[in-house]
Amino acid sequence: MKLQDIELPMLRMPHPVRLNPYLPVLRQETETWAREMGMLTGDETPAARPIWTRSQFHAMAVDQLTAWTLPDASLVGLRLNHRFNLWALAWDDYFAAAFKQTGDLAGAQAFTARLHAFLPPDPGARLPEPVNAIEKGMADLQQSLFPPRLAHWRQGLNRALARYIDAGVQELVNSRAGRVPDLIEYAQFRRESFAAYTAPYSVELATGARIPERIRHTRTVRALLDAFMDYMGLANDIASYQREVNDEYDVNNLVVVLETSLGITVQEAMHAAADLISARLRHFEHLIRSELPPLVRKTGLDQAEQAELEAWLRGARSFLSGLHAWYTGAPRYAPVSGAVPVQRASAPGAGADAPYRA
Repeated sequence: MKLQDIELPMLRMPHPVRLNPYLPVLRQETETWAREMGMLTGDETPAARPIWTRSQFHAMAVDQLTAWTLPDASLVGLRLNHRFNLWALAWDDYFAAAFKQTGDLAGAQAFTARLHAFLPPDPGARLPEPVNAIEKGMADLQQSLFPPRLAHWRQGLNRALARYIDAGVQELVNSRAGRVPDLIEYAQFRRESFAAYTAPYSVELATGARIPERIRHTRTVRALLDAFMDYMGLANDIASYQREVNDEYDVNNLVVVLETSLGITVQEAMHAAADLISARLRHFEHLIRSELPPLVRKTGLDQAEQAELEAWLRGARSFLSGLHAWYTGAPRYAPVSGAVPVQRASAPGAGADAPYRA
């Protein structure tokens, strides 16, 4: 079935998208860092560019993505997250062109092993000399993560990034072997391959709030973070289906996983994927409304801790609504002509961005 014959489900998003007021500043400087890192040139000839041409770069609307997902961030926090977003997309596009499209597993493994040296657990560790735009970008980001207040953030982010780049190699292994992941396996794997484990740190940086330590490792909070991360990567699988499956011949996509695991058509798999993604968002909201309040009372969080938790949750909801807006509006994910978006019914009561209350 051609993509033009597929109805593309539109995922529900009950939370309104908001825009960071520093977007104009970000837009003015958005090319500067990418050029300095060697990710972008002004030459429109693809063979002459490191990763993107100027038109490709602006079509991604990464500045808009950052401003949508982090509407409350300071300019400093917004700029740092923006550079991270640029780096993650540069890695994704570079890895796809250099290794996925060529099937070069040995090259991918060597590239990834070397990149690990740019993710040290010790902030004082000496980094290798960068030899490409990806390494140069990561080395520059590490320099920005030195302030003491970001110590835990930096260590957690680097661990998440290590999982992200390792997942790229596993995706290539799957594609080379034609091995479609099992559905249960894929749900966990997608958090890694989408870099979803980095998102809680972005929310922290944007809001200045952390999930209180007393509840951070409880079953409820772990389940909430899982649902938060699942929406991101699994929703991306619908938005990027054409690019990943039709253009890159990738098997690491929720629609393909459901089609293969359940023995259904692509169209049926599209709708099944949309239902699963919506269920993860409903579970995220259920945990906030029904399971967090008794947990807060049981653990005796004080007012300051509760306020910090509320701020983080508002930031997480904004992050999801911003991603949703980007998936449905950026040219990187725009549906091809002829593909018909289909709006799935929202759950009863959807639309209210009710704050967490203990």
